[in-house]
Amino acid sequence: MAKKVLIVFAHQSSGSFNAAAKSAAVEVLAAQGCTVEVSDLYAMNFKAAATAEDIKGDVKDAEHFRYQEETRLAWEEGRLAEDITAEQTKLSEADLVIFQFPMYWFSVPAIMKGWIDRVLTCGFAFTKEKRYSQGLLKEKKAMLSFTTGSLESMFSSTGMNGDMNVTLWPIQNGILHYCGFQVLPPQVFWAPSCASPEARTAMLEGWRSRLQGLLEEKPLSFISLDCFDPKSFQLTPDVQEKHASQEFGLTVGIHLGKPLPPQNQMKAGC
Repeated sequence: MAKKVLIVFAHQSSGSFNAAAKSAAVEVLAAQGCTVEVSDLYAMNFKAAATAEDIKGDVKDAEHFRYQEETRLAWEEGRLAEDITAEQTKLSEADLVIFQFPMYWFSVPAIMKGWIDRVLTCGFAFTKEKRYSQGLLKEKKAMLSFTTGSLESMFSSTGMNGDMNVTLWPIQNGILHYCGFQVLPPQVFWAPSCASPEARTAMLEGWRSRLQGLLEEKPLSFISLDCFDPKSFQLTPDVQEKHASQEFGLTVGIHLGKPLPPQNQMKAGC
């Protein structure tokens, strides 16, 4: 069956490199028979702030407003704002989600963070019991495709910005994997603004080539929820013992005090 792809796109300019990367994804994936939908957040004037306005009708506790609890209840009762439910419908139908954006302050732009905050509501994307490897979106794949303002060498373990694997851990593990997504390795376009026209063309051609087999790629490795004690939320003793003699830790974030596994957030199987 043809796959459905959602591209969540965050750039203000249709003439940007990010727009070119988004257009390449639409073209190549559609040519493979995929149905591709784009949420152009700036064009949509998507609301970034998570507020009580996201809920139709009265909230449960206006004096002590708790966004996660109130939106969970609103989702269960069908009282979320239309722009949220529209994006949740797109996401429910998608097999793959591509987040296309320029990296801002080592993270996603505010408008995309707002999409994450508002669309990935408790109950829809995760619950306290259903998260990480058991997250409610575990049948779907997701990936980051983004540009940097800094050179690749600056995002290294000896570079001024530090290891890109460390930078990506909060986004790929703390957001995507938390909701259960199978996270594909990121597509990083290193400093296209500093590159020659020929180099930028080569970057896009490399992306087009990767897109040909994207849907068959293996996801990044994360630790199963079964490896943690349900009461202490710590790795179980047997898992810790199993990896005690290994040279590297399990993941960038859960590393057992060992050296970080190289490329853990950049390449599958690491």
